[in-house]
Amino acid sequence: MVAATQDEVMSNRLAKATSPYLQQHKDNPVDWYEWGEEAFEKARSRDIPVFLSVGYAACHWCHVMAHESFEDDGTADYLNEHFVSIKVDREERPDIDAIYMEATQAMTGHGGWPMTCILTTDGAPFFTGTYFPLQGRQGMPGFGQVLQAVVTAWRERRDEVTGISADVTKHLQRSVSLPPATGGDLGQGAVKQLAKSFDSLHAGFGSAPKFPPSMVCEFLLRRAARVDDEDALRMAEATLEAMARGGMYDQLGGGFARYSVDDRWDVPHFEKMLYDNALLLRVCMHWARQTGSALAERVVRETADFMIRELGTAEGGFASALDADSDGEEGVFYVWTPSELTAVLGDEDGAYAAETFGVKSPGNFEHGSSTLRVDSDPPDLDRHRDVVRSLMAHRDTRTRPARDDKVVAAWNGLAIAALAEAGVILDEARYLDAAAAAGHLLLDIHLTEDGKLRRASRDGVVGEPAGVLEDYACVADGLLVLYGATGDRRWFDQAAGLVSQIRTRFPDDRGGFYDTADDAEALIKRPQDPADNASPSGQAMTATVLLTMFGLTGDDSYRDAAEALLGQLSGLAERAARFAGQTLSAGEAMLDGPRQVAVVGPDDDQGRRDLVEAAYRLSHPGVVIAQGAEGADTEGEDAVPLLAFRTMIDGKAAAYVCHHFVCDLPVTSPAEVR
Repeated sequence: MVAATQDEVMSNRLAKATSPYLQQHKDNPVDWYEWGEEAFEKARSRDIPVFLSVGYAACHWCHVMAHESFEDDGTADYLNEHFVSIKVDREERPDIDAIYMEATQAMTGHGGWPMTCILTTDGAPFFTGTYFPLQGRQGMPGFGQVLQAVVTAWRERRDEVTGISADVTKHLQRSVSLPPATGGDLGQGAVKQLAKSFDSLHAGFGSAPKFPPSMVCEFLLRRAARVDDEDALRMAEATLEAMARGGMYDQLGGGFARYSVDDRWDVPHFEKMLYDNALLLRVCMHWARQTGSALAERVVRETADFMIRELGTAEGGFASALDADSDGEEGVFYVWTPSELTAVLGDEDGAYAAETFGVKSPGNFEHGSSTLRVDSDPPDLDRHRDVVRSLMAHRDTRTRPARDDKVVAAWNGLAIAALAEAGVILDEARYLDAAAAAGHLLLDIHLTEDGKLRRASRDGVVGEPAGVLEDYACVADGLLVLYGATGDRRWFDQAAGLVSQIRTRFPDDRGGFYDTADDAEALIKRPQDPADNASPSGQAMTATVLLTMFGLTGDDSYRDAAEALLGQLSGLAERAARFAGQTLSAGEAMLDGPRQVAVVGPDDDQGRRDLVEAAYRLSHPGVVIAQGAEGADTEGEDAVPLLAFRTMIDGKAAAYVCHHFVCDLPVTSPAEVR
């Protein structure tokens, strides 16, 4: 056999990766390694530092830095001579990302991606940053200058490097937790705190850039439902409507972009993430259910259709993201000029579209183009739909943004929950079918024989990284919603198994949970972040599923564990409500519930489906739902406890509505459930 060349070895390391982001770098002249002992052993044997670059496939500035620096032969030669270089996909390894992002924020005062860290041979950071241009500009040092300064320090001031890395490691390893809340009505205090940062002109919280506050809006809707809080409902409705009408929402194809760079939600960073769309789909479904908003229901349908159409994978799961760029430029797939509208639609409909979507000359984006927004519902919906179809058909001839098609367990769990609820409430079987297909993929591919989850797969092949707490909790939540929506016992059993894994392998000694399992790879710190970021914190989602399991089983140990966990998280919720929406949502569920609805009737019975739909239309935050067939699902020790010994009434499907385990008489009509 002919020995592999160095270039082939370099290419093949990342070519075998599950992550499309890593595969994007497989042909770089940089001698990349995946995270692992091989890279650190190489650094120790050569006595050189580790260059760690963390990003993700839909990250615009990650692509810029890759093109400028990692594709540059001179820069690559310098990296290969003086560093061992590791490339990490933050979405595949959130544990690594969390640790070194904490270090980056501590050392520089800010963070972001691409994240650039220089590590000692034992993984301790001594220099951190984010994007560096190849040549220095606007006060930023050039990437080559940075590397040369680091190499000089490594060679000539090793004691200083060792001291910095030791200090940073001690800082990271220090156990920091906020004291519990001081008492009082935590939800009321959170609403008042959120009101102080609420943008009364454009909605949302704080100033630009504005990220979708999905978990905060969920809390506000739950708070409004539980105690009739008008301020909470006003802020939630205004924020969700502002996002739905602005350019951050794709007014043609549905779905939300990652965030808005302006206060008005007009100009987005155009990448579309699965987790954002799953979370916004679900909270908009709750907005529609709670208020009857036609806009909310339209956004739910369009976003669900977008997820299935553009993020659905051949194996039944959902891809992680769509890039912001196409043809080397951000947003060009989505924006329009007045002349383009006229060319596609003709003079009359082109003028209508320009007026309806706020497209002007010059526009609000690059090269005089505009994003699309809809400030009010069009009076002629048939005409509007025809215009949208024509514009969509033309847009589909443009170069589409690339897709990161890895399937992440946690984000698919969020998608399952959202689509299952929407499928029941809107009576859309295809949404429910899509949720079930994703559930089957996770259980068949991501779940190991010993009940452990793997984080990511691609093309039906699962990757090596182990699932973290958010994977277990989000998937369990999705499966429990899917169980309530279908009555298929497999979903409940597997969710219970995942919750058991959480309680066995992730707990700390204070009532909280770590983000990584007790048998996970040992890093310089065991991460434990209580705050919501772009997606819910693993701990807050764990509290959510513990409460659902309590409602379905009556097992007090679930509620005890949830109460202890929420006690640990209450300090963050009291002091920083914007980063504790999921914790506050779980708190509202605990205070309200459990409100249990058990529905019994023949499989494929319309009466049973109508009762389940009525149950899912309830806005009470403490509702949990179980359904099944009389006999098969309600008798014996194997019955889900909430369904045990339930019977139909006079041969009709029946719903048993209970509050704190005290049940009313069974009912047989949706109106009685409501």
